[in-house]
Amino acid sequence: MNDSALTPERILDAAEEVLRRYGLAKATVVDVARFLEVSHGTIYRHFPSKAALRDAVAERWLHRVSTPLAAIAEEQGSAIERLHRWFEQLMTLKRQKVLNEPELFATYSAIAQEARGVVQAHIAELVSQVAAIVESGVSSKEFKVTDPQVAAKAVFQAMVRFHHPAHASEWSDPDIDTDFAQVWRLIVAGLVVGELMV
Repeated sequence: MNDSALTPERILDAAEEVLRRYGLAKATVVDVARFLEVSHGTIYRHFPSKAALRDAVAERWLHRVSTPLAAIAEEQGSAIERLHRWFEQLMTLKRQKVLNEPELFATYSAIAQEARGVVQAHIAELVSQVAAIVESGVSSKEFKVTDPQVAAKAVFQAMVRFHHPAHASEWSDPDIDTDFAQVWRLIVAGLVVGELMV
């Protein structure tokens, strides 16, 4: 490949393919460069270190989760319905990743554990999306909470079993959807009647 035609996006595409082929333990910057038919120095012109490349891969992966959720958060209409759909979508996205490509999911989860700053920013982004929905619910009188940001964080944490990679082994449980529905009912009750007065 011509070095001048190389873009960060193309490098990230190649990095994902290399990770898919070799896994995290064996994939190197040299492998990415070889895949692109460029020198590894060319990769470093776009990403100054292996850690920077790894963080960019993790950020891109997590962005694929946050983007469709942001669209739901920005919609108009019932806050209860949107919040439910937001969590259903989060659960579906994570479940599809682990069930469709378990090895790749494990690889990306390992990358995400190393890229703590990227993950923290991702979580903050998701909580802010939940907070926006809760705030709209307060404005429309659907929810009775005094601090939407704190309530959003509590709701996000209450749903952790359904979206955190640490619980991925539970997502194929036949009762997972029933469990989700039960937790959801408790959350809505707290938001609607004001039990989450935070």
